[in-house]
Amino acid sequence: MNAPERERYGPEARPLPFERGTDGPRVVLVGVDGSRTSLRAASYAAGLARRQGAGLVVVFVSSPSPYTAIMSGVVAGAVQQTQDELAAELREECRRGAEELGLPVTFLCRRGDAYAELAKAADEQRADLVVVGSSEQAGHKLVGSVATRLVRTGRWPVVVVP
Repeated sequence: MNAPERERYGPEARPLPFERGTDGPRVVLVGVDGSRTSLRAASYAAGLARRQGAGLVVVFVSSPSPYTAIMSGVVAGAVQQTQDELAAELREECRRGAEELGLPVTFLCRRGDAYAELAKAADEQRADLVVVGSSEQAGHKLVGSVATRLVRTGRWPVVVVP
């Protein structure tokens, strides 16, 4: 019984269904916001995707501050410009990392509630695994962190990177 031979090269190569040793995730989604923990989560997700031969989807969610409504137009514009610059930096970093690792990477930029947008992106991209960094904010104890809310949703395995 000779198994059919095939060659796999580059990021487009995907294992055949039910091929031994390839039962890991096909799509790994990671949420980034520029914080230390989210960048560690992105590194973890990239390494995992590379080892598993999976695609990586990086999602940046620009979450407007609750105080945006009371800010002047100039201040709100500056906040949005800062968010846009951060998104551009993260997009460029993803591009460089994808080239360096030979990894297929999709970068999505969303605006809104981080939990809702990550959940929506995970469903749209048919993510097999969601990776997020742990919260560094003190207020998450009252309203729940994004990571906790994703875990409680229970639709995907979630890895929370400290």
